[in-house]
Amino acid sequence: MAEPILQKARLIPVSGIGSAAEAEQRATSALLAVMSVVRDLSIELLSPLGASRAQKAAVEAFIEVSFPGAKKRVRPDGLVRVSYGTSSWSTFVEVKTGTNALTADQVNSYWDLAREHAVDHVLTISNEIAPREGIHPTDGLKVRTTSKVGVSHLSWTAIVSAAVRIKRHKGVDDPEQAWLLDELIRYLQHPKSGALDFSDMGQHWVAIRDGAREGSLSRRSEGLDDVVARWDQLIRYAALNLSAEIGEDVDPVLPRSQRDPRHRTAALVDSIVTDGSLTGALRIPNTASDMQVEVNLRARQITASLDVGAPFDKGTKGRISWLVNQISDAPRDLMLEAYAKNARSHTSATLGAVLEDRYAVLDADRREPHRFRVVMRAEMGMSRKSGARSPGFIDAFLKLLNTFYGEVVQNISAWHPPAPKLTRAERTSEDEASPAELWPWPADEDTGSRA
Repeated sequence: MAEPILQKARLIPVSGIGSAAEAEQRATSALLAVMSVVRDLSIELLSPLGASRAQKAAVEAFIEVSFPGAKKRVRPDGLVRVSYGTSSWSTFVEVKTGTNALTADQVNSYWDLAREHAVDHVLTISNEIAPREGIHPTDGLKVRTTSKVGVSHLSWTAIVSAAVRIKRHKGVDDPEQAWLLDELIRYLQHPKSGALDFSDMGQHWVAIRDGAREGSLSRRSEGLDDVVARWDQLIRYAALNLSAEIGEDVDPVLPRSQRDPRHRTAALVDSIVTDGSLTGALRIPNTASDMQVEVNLRARQITASLDVGAPFDKGTKGRISWLVNQISDAPRDLMLEAYAKNARSHTSATLGAVLEDRYAVLDADRREPHRFRVVMRAEMGMSRKSGARSPGFIDAFLKLLNTFYGEVVQNISAWHPPAPKLTRAERTSEDEASPAELWPWPADEDTGSRA
């Protein structure tokens, strides 16, 4: 007798999703329902927007919110209310899945509705990734920083990253809540859910990539702004993915001069036109320094690097050994760069060469290294999309970052100066300490006694 074919029952099945509208309804209902039960998830997602962080706060979630008698038919996909004691906070939720994008008119109408009905916030969720923290991916919103009703955005990637981080690293004590969270993650990671990864560098990517290689770009080239915006989105997407893996917040870092979005865009456009490169950085807790990333479109190469200060309490060979011993298991073609103090240039060698000869990374004068840079490079994938037949740029970029972090960055501890030593004058056995030496407090000036 043949064994039966069994399919595990799922709380949130992906079967039967027949349209984009149905995918949005199911994703909305699944997310809000789990948030109302798994308090760790609602704290993670909603407390930065103004909701209570209290573990015992009550979370209520509703879908397809309508207002009978309203002059204009506006129906948010959801409403979440968080109550604790006498305080209450609420937000409308608008959800998009797949390639559906948010529109300013729709978000503005929900903002007006929130003001009218004393709702504190409007939260949008889609596969769009804002290039920077605190910036909404939709242009033309009416909300201002001084508005009583706030508007925020979460990508599906950010939501899945938060859920995975809670599951893998923080843990959920209640087994039923843990199961619910696991079911939500499984559902959102399924392609049919409509909660997609960042998988496309956009329609202008190939033209800009090839133009940079040929040196034919100008600041007026069509699609430059779109490409540099997607580059920042990719940096943020990489940060979310790495955050889910290591269980800590990973944040993109911008130079102070580029914190204004217009200045950031101008700097990236100038860089790609001038030398065909795009740069970024990720800040990861307790690492030796920020992880720098760069793509050189002319060389078709991706680079990840880490700056490491040399230990000043060691000699030349000791400084090199201190670094090499921490990454001895890394790939032998990893590049090490040594920078002498006030030197105009650096010297370099592969890790394999330095393992054989510590001085291979130095010049003929063997000048003492003041700092190091550890560099890993990879060929740039050519396809603009992930999962294509030929290796994609996004795939190659994410693979390099994960490899560099796992094999290099997480193994390097920054050097810190040793604590200063307590020095005391040597005493012979015949010497006898005076009371003044034994008593630690100063004498009272008037009486000569100790205060």
